[in-house]
Amino acid sequence: MMDVTAVNGTMPKPGYLESAQLSIRNVTKVFPGKKGLFNRITRQTSRDFLAIEDINLDIEPNTFVTIIGPSGCGKSTLLNMVAGLSFPTSGDLILNNQPITGPGPDRGMVFQTYALMPWMTVEDNIRFAVETVYPRMSLQQQRRIVKEHIQLVGLSGAEKKHPHELSGGMRQRVGIARALAIDPQILLMDEPFGALDALTRGFLQDEVERIWEQKRKTVIMITHSIDEALLLSDRIVMMTRGPAARIDEVLDVPFGRPRQREVIEQLPAYHELKAEMERHLFRETRAVEEARVLAK
Repeated sequence: MMDVTAVNGTMPKPGYLESAQLSIRNVTKVFPGKKGLFNRITRQTSRDFLAIEDINLDIEPNTFVTIIGPSGCGKSTLLNMVAGLSFPTSGDLILNNQPITGPGPDRGMVFQTYALMPWMTVEDNIRFAVETVYPRMSLQQQRRIVKEHIQLVGLSGAEKKHPHELSGGMRQRVGIARALAIDPQILLMDEPFGALDALTRGFLQDEVERIWEQKRKTVIMITHSIDEALLLSDRIVMMTRGPAARIDEVLDVPFGRPRQREVIEQLPAYHELKAEMERHLFRETRAVEEARVLAK
C-alpha cells in the first residue's frame, strides 16, 4: 500500500524510474535573507532561509499526485519551481528529459485566488490563454476549444458573464478550463479549493475527479485536506515541517477509478491511510508549534 521509492534517505540513484514524465533530483531551495536578521526559531543570526532540502521525486504520466504537509513546509515553493516561476538553488527538475528553465505551455496552473481578468468574460478569459499559447490558430478552432472547455467544467450559459457575476466555485471552474484549454502535459493546482466553502469545495472535488477521468492529465496538487487527497490522488507526497523541509513518505492510493466518495470512505484502506496521514500531520505540526514556543 505504501510506495517508499521517493522517501529521503532511501532514494535509489537518479534515473531509477525510466517511465517518469517529471523528475525532481536533489532539489534544494534557499531564499536570501536580510543581512543580520535574527531567527528566533534557530536562535541564530540568519542571512538565508533554507526552505526545502534534497527533494527527490519521480512522477509518471497521467498520474494524480497531491502534496500535503504542515504550513510553511515548502509545498508552494516546490510547485512554483515545477511551473518554472522559481528556480532551485541546487538540483534539477527534468520534464520529458529536458530541464525546466522557465514557464511553458506544457504546464498549466490553477491558483487559489482565481487570477481571472476582471474585464473579460468567461469565454474571453479562456480564449486569451489559447491565443497567447497558439497565436497562429484559426479563430474558428479557438472558438471550438473555448466552447468545449466551458462545457467540460459545466459553465454553459455563463459564457458572457464577467468574474464579478460568478460565485467562487464558478470562478475556479473558469480557472480550470483556462488551464486545460492550452492542452498542457501537466496541470499544477495550488490549493485550488482553499478559499471555498465546504459544500462548494466538495462539489468541485467531485467535478475535478470527473474531469480528470476525461482528460487523464498528469496533475500535481497542493492541499491541506486529507479527505481531498484520498479522493483524488494516485500518490500522496507527505512533507516534513520547514525550514529544510523534506519528503517524509510517498503513499500509494490503491482505490480504483472512477471513484465515488461514499464508496471509498467505507473501505478499510481509506481509514488506514487517513490515520497514517493524520499522525504525520499532527507530529509535524506539533513540532512547528513547539519550536514557536521555544522561540518566544
